[in-house]
Amino acid sequence: MTDMPQLIDPFDRTINYLRVSVTDRCDFRCVYCMSENMTFLPKKELLTLEELDRLCSVFISQGIRKLRITGGEPLVRRGIMDFFESISRHLGNGLNELTLTTNGSQLTRFSDDLARFGVKRVNISLDTLDAQKFKDITRWGHLTKVLDGIEAAQAAGIRVKINMVALKGTNEDELEDVIRWCAEKDMDITFIEVMPMGDMGGEDRLDQYWALSDLRKRIEKTWALTDIPENTGGPARYVRISETGQKIGFITPMTHNFCESCNRVRLTCTGQLFQCLGQEKETDLRKSLRDNLGNDAPVVDAIRGAIALKPKGHDFSYDRKEVAGEMSRHMSHTGG
Repeated sequence: MTDMPQLIDPFDRTINYLRVSVTDRCDFRCVYCMSENMTFLPKKELLTLEELDRLCSVFISQGIRKLRITGGEPLVRRGIMDFFESISRHLGNGLNELTLTTNGSQLTRFSDDLARFGVKRVNISLDTLDAQKFKDITRWGHLTKVLDGIEAAQAAGIRVKINMVALKGTNEDELEDVIRWCAEKDMDITFIEVMPMGDMGGEDRLDQYWALSDLRKRIEKTWALTDIPENTGGPARYVRISETGQKIGFITPMTHNFCESCNRVRLTCTGQLFQCLGQEKETDLRKSLRDNLGNDAPVVDAIRGAIALKPKGHDFSYDRKEVAGEMSRHMSHTGG
């Protein structure tokens, strides 16, 4: 297996993880992700599901071993189960894991199919267990649909991890309750610092920002935490709660730059490859794909050229009480 193709960036990091946004659309309008009155991309700009399959397949042939499907909300794209069914042919044949990040609203419909197509784990974004606060954060969402979706995923044998964005003044008071709830349902949880991306739509990122170093100190008043020397190449740093046995992750783009071990790139639903979530530089793979029907060699060259330009890290910062490194694009465009 040592002679299999690999994608190596300029800092000698092996890039083996691709996150693919299959749509910029979503049935929620979370306050830290997008404005309430979004202008979505014209459908003609989106890659077709067949084009997404072809492009993902090329990435897998070049050394991508983990594929995470994101959005927007990926499960609102019409025909998305056809894509999962098709791409699952690579599992055990180059691809080690096919997984999903979702808001959970569609899981009652799709959990059985996802499990059938080889999805063993999903990350579900859930920032509160309070129905009114959930409505305030998501603007359009209903908490009961997400809770039902979690139950459906677990019933289908899919392992669930909760992603919770730490929002100062919004979900601080729920911290211990959410951890206990996750422990009762045998779910791990990862906390995420809010990131400066996209039109804020009247939302102040500085007002929302809750440093996870402070959040961890809160947790340690209730539970004993043990650091886990686990490195997935991703942004999370992990601890285990001694009393419950559950794993907790911390994604801290503001208080700790996690870029030194980055193993991932992000593909948008329009075929733009972002080598870094926190940089504006992108590579247009859609043109290479559409200009070379039946010939993947130019697409491979474009991918490898993009990886050769991957930067060392992002510039996100809330230093000096102001936002630095802010991205003009919405998180829903790049993919969560």
